[in-house]
Amino acid sequence: MNRSRRSPYQNANSRSSVSSRSAGAAYGSRPGGGSFYGDRPAGGRGARQSRSSQGEFAMPVSTTPALPAVESFDELDMPKALLSVLTRQGVTTPFPIQGATLPNSLAGRDVLGRGRTGSGKTIAFGLALLARIAGRRAEPRRPLALVLVPTRELAQQVTDALTPFAHAVRLRMAAVVGGMSIGRQAQVLNRGAEVVVATPGRLKDLIQRGDCQLDGVGVTVLDEADQMADMGFLPQVTELLEQVAEGGQTMLFSATLDRNVDRLVRNFLKDPVTHSVDPSAAAVSTMEHHVLHVQNVDKDATIAHIASRDGGVIMFTETRERADALVEDLLANGVKAAALHGGKSQPQRTRTLEQFRTGQVTALIATNVAARGIHVDGLDLVVNLDPPSDHKDYLHRGGRTARAGESGTVVTLVLPNQRRATARMLSTAGITPVTTRVSAGDEDLARITGARVPNGVPVVIADPVVERPRGSAATRRGRRSRPASTGGDARVTVASRDTKGSSGRRRAPRRIALAA
Repeated sequence: MNRSRRSPYQNANSRSSVSSRSAGAAYGSRPGGGSFYGDRPAGGRGARQSRSSQGEFAMPVSTTPALPAVESFDELDMPKALLSVLTRQGVTTPFPIQGATLPNSLAGRDVLGRGRTGSGKTIAFGLALLARIAGRRAEPRRPLALVLVPTRELAQQVTDALTPFAHAVRLRMAAVVGGMSIGRQAQVLNRGAEVVVATPGRLKDLIQRGDCQLDGVGVTVLDEADQMADMGFLPQVTELLEQVAEGGQTMLFSATLDRNVDRLVRNFLKDPVTHSVDPSAAAVSTMEHHVLHVQNVDKDATIAHIASRDGGVIMFTETRERADALVEDLLANGVKAAALHGGKSQPQRTRTLEQFRTGQVTALIATNVAARGIHVDGLDLVVNLDPPSDHKDYLHRGGRTARAGESGTVVTLVLPNQRRATARMLSTAGITPVTTRVSAGDEDLARITGARVPNGVPVVIADPVVERPRGSAATRRGRRSRPASTGGDARVTVASRDTKGSSGRRRAPRRIALAA
């Protein structure tokens, strides 16, 4: 299907009004209202951060006036069941990106939102998506709404965050990612699911198998669009967007907006309402950034001291081999460590994350597979063991902490020969860190990271058990002999599952804002 769209940058005389883009009678109109609710003022805690637009394009200006932002979810015209879930979770005040975009997305407008991880994008698009299809039932293999994400972990996080809301309005969700049986996922789609959360490759596989078709999708969300482009998914994303229903609603949310994302905006969004929570400014009041200069001979000892801190820490490294080797060293030093990287199966990755969330593992050594889509309540420290070369990787690694207004610290260990390149990368990211020279056992190292001397008593962390596929041994052998498809196997989640949230812990009763 040819889905050629006019550019959002055309002048007002060449553009149709928003009424012609409100997704038609099938989805109705849910206008919002209320008083203005702008971005919250940013304070000044820890290191200073400055705006940086290097490599990013200017946000388009809508030719149709946006509906005013709201200060309370109660001001929105949403199904009462969705509001009840918010109330049960102790949520009353929307984050800026939620208050600004929801009145417009509920009314059927296309939305372009930029905000750092943890700024509330999932709820911003999720409530609108569910409200607009509430009361409808999907035919087998024909979902009504689609959320495209770049990674398995982000797909699961989105599904976990939206499941209680979907359950409240009796909508079925399916999360389609790699690592598990594609046959099970096909069965769920054949029974019918109103909302599909998918990675592009796996969804393409299912469409090619005849297990899914997108011509009934009237609401489409692109979450973390910049990483999908960075990972080479842009051709697949474009192909999938060409297949959704003509005249539907499209929402694009991303932490950064580079030129690749610009192509998606120009081709698939019509006169979008735009809202930006600057990736750096949004974290000023809650996140500290530190560069720690270390010497080569002392780096491993410094890492062991930081990993021995009281509390969880995610440590990022560049390769899976380095992650595995470091875990062995830390376990030998008495640190409860585990690795998370692309060499692990999806069940192993899921169980390792659960071990980290429950405290069975306190130091998670990860490659960029965990840089997006991982949410752990209360995580207050992220360490870059190797400085990332890309400033976007730095921002998304750091986004694992200081989520939903909580405080956090991002530390980068820098060797002498890495100082100049790291300084350039941080400047591009708009970060001005506090720089300190440290070594293992230093008071400054302990003050910044909570580092302690390892106890030296070796520990053992049980490897997550990988579930064997169901069926006969012959069937399992047959599955193993088939070549892997491009999108990996599939993980399926339905909306009736446990609704404690992605962390597995119940939310604090006094929480008043949701930033999933």
